[in-house]
Amino acid sequence: MTTQVTDHKGGVWSIAVPIPDNPLGHTLVHLLETDRGPVLIDTGWDDPDSWDVLVAGVTACGFDLTDLHGVLITHHHPDHHGLSAKVREASGAWIAMHAADTAVVRRTRAAEPGQWLDYLLTKLAAAGAPDGHLAPLRKARATGGGRKLPGRRAALPDRGIDPGALLDLPGRRVRAIWTPGHTPGHVCLHLEEEHPSARIPGFGRLFSGDHLLPGITPHIGLYEAPDDGLGTHDGENLREDTDPLGDYLDSLERVGRLAPAEVLPAHQHAFADAGGRVRALIAHHEERLARLRALLQEPRTVWQLAETMEWNRPWEQIPYGSRNIAVSEAEAHLRRLVKLGHAEGVPGSDPVTYRAVG
Repeated sequence: MTTQVTDHKGGVWSIAVPIPDNPLGHTLVHLLETDRGPVLIDTGWDDPDSWDVLVAGVTACGFDLTDLHGVLITHHHPDHHGLSAKVREASGAWIAMHAADTAVVRRTRAAEPGQWLDYLLTKLAAAGAPDGHLAPLRKARATGGGRKLPGRRAALPDRGIDPGALLDLPGRRVRAIWTPGHTPGHVCLHLEEEHPSARIPGFGRLFSGDHLLPGITPHIGLYEAPDDGLGTHDGENLREDTDPLGDYLDSLERVGRLAPAEVLPAHQHAFADAGGRVRALIAHHEERLARLRALLQEPRTVWQLAETMEWNRPWEQIPYGSRNIAVSEAEAHLRRLVKLGHAEGVPGSDPVTYRAVG
């Protein structure tokens, strides 16, 4: 398998680590040279071919896997955190992650497979999903399915990433920026050093994970919570009280104010004009919220709302698993409208239907 490595200069490289059977194609794992040895930013999906490409990529950057000093995880998703355990085992490197996503990893590891399927069944039934959509999940629950869900063997990190802190990376100046929304503990990492090309306006480079991508709108769904007992972080119930889209929009504005010279995302390609991309994404979500508010002039369940929303293809062509993701995104947008006082649940409806307010 071909290894694609890009030298971004100034001791920064990217390695395109493939994601099996996924239209995204690959995760851009970044390697940052420090005085104690190289550090990876994310690791890629846990797959034998992905592992081979990562190892070959580290070699192409001029290092051995045993040289790795640490792993910084932007967020817990398996295309970012999947190979972390193998990297730690092979190199002795530490793994660092924000506490909120560490909590998700702990819940995922602790929950029984059936617990996650029960959660998904309850969530989709409450959203008004038809029986035909629920039937495969019921079958999987009855036959003991769910044991191969991604993330059940995800590595627990050795240390945290504190918002606003300069990371302990000798010879480099990297500050953690907490950017919740895509996940509750997503972080961007701001390399507070002059860009190798002084001609580019702005300051430093931003490793943006999935928070800021050049041509993709990141998925914003409700935060994971398999049950009320495990679904809390710092006293806040992830299922009922959070506002992921609100978090994301606030995080976008913070990143926009940083005005980095270049953004190094985890997918697609590096790009400049972070402020322009931030403005485009904020406008996209504002327009989407306005359309949803108009749709809710007629009361709808979350499922009915998802069916009616604009996606990258007609609802009939959206695969089964992607419909679950679409419902979660519809829920996050609906949660935002409710928080703003622009929508409300219809009393006595079962499943709950929502309507516009005002």
